[in-house]
Amino acid sequence: MQAALDWKEFISSGEEAPPPPVVYFRYTDDILRSVIKTLRERKQILKEKAIDPYATSPEITPPVTPILKKEDYIRIQEERRIAKEEEDKRKAEEAAKKAEEKKKKDEEKRLEAEKKAEEERLAEEARKKAQILPDINCSCFDVLFHPVETMMDSFLGNTIDPFTDRRYIAWLTVVAVAYNYNVWFCTARLAFPYHNETANKYWITCDIISDIVNIIDIIVWQPRLQFVKAGDIIKDRALTKVHYRKSYRFKTDIISILPLDLLGLQFNFSSIYRFNRFIRIDSFFEFSDRLESIMAKAYIWRVARTTGYLLYVLHINACVFYVASVSQGLATTPWVYDGNGTAYLRCYYFAVRSLINIGGLPEPVTTFEITFQMANFFIGVFVFSSLIGQMRDVIGAATAGQTYFRASMDGCVAYMNTYTIPKLVQNRVRTWYNYTWAAQGMLDESELLDKMPLVMRTAIAVDINLATFQKIALFQGCDQQMLVDMLLRLKSIIYLPGDFVVKKGDIGKEMYIIKSGAVQVVGGPDNSIVFVTLKAGCVFGEISLLQSAKDGGNRRTANVKAHGFANLFVLEKKDLFDILVHYPESQKVLARKGRQLMKAKAPGGAKTKEEKQKGLALFGQKPPTPKLLKAFGNFRKGGILDKLKKNAEEQQ
Repeated sequence: MQAALDWKEFISSGEEAPPPPVVYFRYTDDILRSVIKTLRERKQILKEKAIDPYATSPEITPPVTPILKKEDYIRIQEERRIAKEEEDKRKAEEAAKKAEEKKKKDEEKRLEAEKKAEEERLAEEARKKAQILPDINCSCFDVLFHPVETMMDSFLGNTIDPFTDRRYIAWLTVVAVAYNYNVWFCTARLAFPYHNETANKYWITCDIISDIVNIIDIIVWQPRLQFVKAGDIIKDRALTKVHYRKSYRFKTDIISILPLDLLGLQFNFSSIYRFNRFIRIDSFFEFSDRLESIMAKAYIWRVARTTGYLLYVLHINACVFYVASVSQGLATTPWVYDGNGTAYLRCYYFAVRSLINIGGLPEPVTTFEITFQMANFFIGVFVFSSLIGQMRDVIGAATAGQTYFRASMDGCVAYMNTYTIPKLVQNRVRTWYNYTWAAQGMLDESELLDKMPLVMRTAIAVDINLATFQKIALFQGCDQQMLVDMLLRLKSIIYLPGDFVVKKGDIGKEMYIIKSGAVQVVGGPDNSIVFVTLKAGCVFGEISLLQSAKDGGNRRTANVKAHGFANLFVLEKKDLFDILVHYPESQKVLARKGRQLMKAKAPGGAKTKEEKQKGLALFGQKPPTPKLLKAFGNFRKGGILDKLKKNAEEQQ
């Protein structure tokens, strides 16, 4: 393109133009011509700069680098690096702070939302319950019973923990007895003819006693029970009283103690007026739950409670059968009660045979009798199948541990029989299984402890072993929290009589604490010599935790075997080192004390021998005297000079 333009300029000037250039590649020609033009322009600019040194250069002037000494340059670079790290650290801290604040605000919003939702739910429940049972104003009763409450403060305290206070659980036992009196005897008195002039005064006395128990529970005990609100345990007496007064249970308690018995003054004396006492069934269930929580073998109470349910169902059926017999007429048909013997005992016997479907009952005659008997059969099948299933679950839960132990032992025995393990070894394995289960009720304590929160595991470990750890010379002066962390790493191992815990020459990787039983340090031929016996609370093997494996420095120096059954806690070296990473000061203390203990336990003879070897190595052995010097250098009495003098005298 450029060549064509040049050729046209020559034509327009009138001069004879040279022949046009031959272009083979138009793109290449254009690129070359543009490069030539750029070079010419740069050449012109450089000429002008040579003439005028103040002219501007087309290139960008590079920044001037100051000339610094090496030390200054390194110092400046280090300052810049430190400043950059501080800036990055400050930004990271600000970001972390903002994230923490945001997280805290989100958590507060979430808790506030949950609290608001809980308050709305409680308010809705209270509103629904208020429609049935409105709030009861007890101001007049507060004034009346205030002296009684003040007097009981000295015995019961301001408030009571309903879960751990044994006094409250003992009191619930009394309340449960009063409730069972009402549900058993009121139904029996209503069905059977147990009301007469002789017996009524005793019934009235028992009724009054049970009512007094319920009133004392409502006035004295229930308003003192602590409760949890938003995670806090409320121990203020005024708040606990208000909480009980606004609860649904308080309203049902008030209804349950209404003196409807006074209607017996107007009408006939009957136990039907006491049926409102049945409403306090929550007190019986609370007693059952609290009793289970404190019993070592709770399944005993569960079995007894299920049996009680069964007996009460039979009791109700006996009462209903007697009422049906009376309505049909005593001894009118073979099916009804004939009126002979003790009425309650005979009717209860009928209920047992009817509900359990034993058979052998008289044939019902009337339609009512047939309907009643069919209902008995259906109810008996449903109720007793449910109770038997519940009893099976209770017994299964009670023996679950024993079943697991037996299955584990059977599996181990089957494995040993498969591989033809010697009978002696099999017997020792069985002994270990039996003793371990009898001693601690489980094969591995860690399975139970792992299910607990860390706080609970720490409390148990501190209560069992912290005092023993504090007596160990190696760990005295260490951080207490480090000792607690070590307690959580302990493992329980049971050794059978005669088992070697450690053997001389073994690599020492563990420290042992005797939980129960005893071990013996033995030696001599056949390990028949007992040097010392260590009992519960003693520690051995602690030095091996800090000794180095170089040159066999952590080898065991004695044999230790179990004397009888021995339960030991074991702390491994790996676990100790994992803990010491977080406690550098304690690590220094342990290293220093470890060296001191190893020096103190080293034998004196070995130390002297070691020092003598060091001295010989320092000065070296005396080199032997050359033979020639021995021959001519013996100037002592009787040496070569004396012999020469003696020969000279003999020649004279």
